[in-house]
Amino acid sequence: MASWFRRRRPRVEAPTLTPRDTAAAALRVDLADLAPAPDLFLGHCAALHLTFVEQLTTAMSNAPRVADKDALARVTGVVLTRYLALVAEIERLQLDKSDIMAPHLDGVEEFERRTQGNSWQEQVASAHVTIGFLTDFWIRLAAGLPAELRDRAVAALGNGDLDGPVHRVLEREIAANPPLASRLALWCRRLVGDTMLQARSALVLHDDPARDESKIEPVFTELVAEHTRRMDRLGLTA
Repeated sequence: MASWFRRRRPRVEAPTLTPRDTAAAALRVDLADLAPAPDLFLGHCAALHLTFVEQLTTAMSNAPRVADKDALARVTGVVLTRYLALVAEIERLQLDKSDIMAPHLDGVEEFERRTQGNSWQEQVASAHVTIGFLTDFWIRLAAGLPAELRDRAVAALGNGDLDGPVHRVLEREIAANPPLASRLALWCRRLVGDTMLQARSALVLHDDPARDESKIEPVFTELVAEHTRRMDRLGLTA
């Protein structure tokens, strides 16, 4: 295990997006070769989950109806449970959670600021897009962790249902106000770029960009395809 903690993310340029053929069929592949050390993985992922809790709490406080507040409160509870499971893994490794999470806070808080949304419906849509996409991403990234930690991390990230309740809240809002669909579709398209950059910031890139991209591209194609399916289920154009 000690060798893992000596493996640190090399300094890289800010990530940029490359064109992708979204029509290409993508195999279900992982990012094991680009995964960070366990402490970096857990610190970054746990910090993100703190911002997810804040994001959902804001949407819940702005929701006008008790039913929507209740649904978002339950989803917030699921995210909090995932966060606590990640913290438990940090503590299992006898690391200080504050020390492990602090280096990632500026980046994830800036991400939260950029993806927050103005109306409460945009805030709920932000949670649907960003949490869904990044959960899928971190589960694939966990392939590079030691076996036991990998299994526990994947179990933590898959615990509970987030997509269903958030989907139903948005579905009700769109049904009650059909013109909202166009605004939310535009907002969700805007979110994808920032969310992909946040995901890429977790990767350990090497000195061979072509090799790295050959591993990243199929995974991100698959992640975008799953995002598109989420939007399709709401009747939104991804």
